[in-house]
Amino acid sequence: MARSDMKTRTTQFIQHLSHDIEDESLAQEYLDESLPLIGLVIMFFNSLEKLLDSFLCEIISDRTDAPGLIVIQKLSYSAKVDLFKRFSEDFHLSSTLNPRGFENLIAELGEVASLRNLVVHADWNSTDHEGYTFVRLKASKTGMLQEYAQFSAESLGKIVDRTLKAKELLSDYW
Repeated sequence: MARSDMKTRTTQFIQHLSHDIEDESLAQEYLDESLPLIGLVIMFFNSLEKLLDSFLCEIISDRTDAPGLIVIQKLSYSAKVDLFKRFSEDFHLSSTLNPRGFENLIAELGEVASLRNLVVHADWNSTDHEGYTFVRLKASKTGMLQEYAQFSAESLGKIVDRTLKAKELLSDYW
């Protein structure tokens, strides 16, 4: 599932940020069904990031995690992925190994982070009865647009599965 596979829609921004929610009880039912999946997205993404942290610490020192933790403690997830990529590419240059799928792994680590960010930073109070949830404002030639993503149980499940698959790819690479 790429972000482009998720259903989205936009509406024109007019003076105040507002959202049309026709039936709040249906929207609440939708949220009640989605909430456990939102938690799984967050939980499994966090476990992916902790695995990445562990590998970075081991790269920096296989004797203790302390130097690695000092290096990564204030890094964002994307900075950790970049650091992991640079260390790995340096290792690839100094060895005869050229693992297939490495670029795909790095791309996937970035994409699951983007999907996770959509979920975590969505304005869940703006969810309508079809599951469309406000995710951001976009500038366009016709003015500001309010973008909504449809977080269905199916799409949230796919994000969970994709995050678990990224964790598996990272483990297999390591």
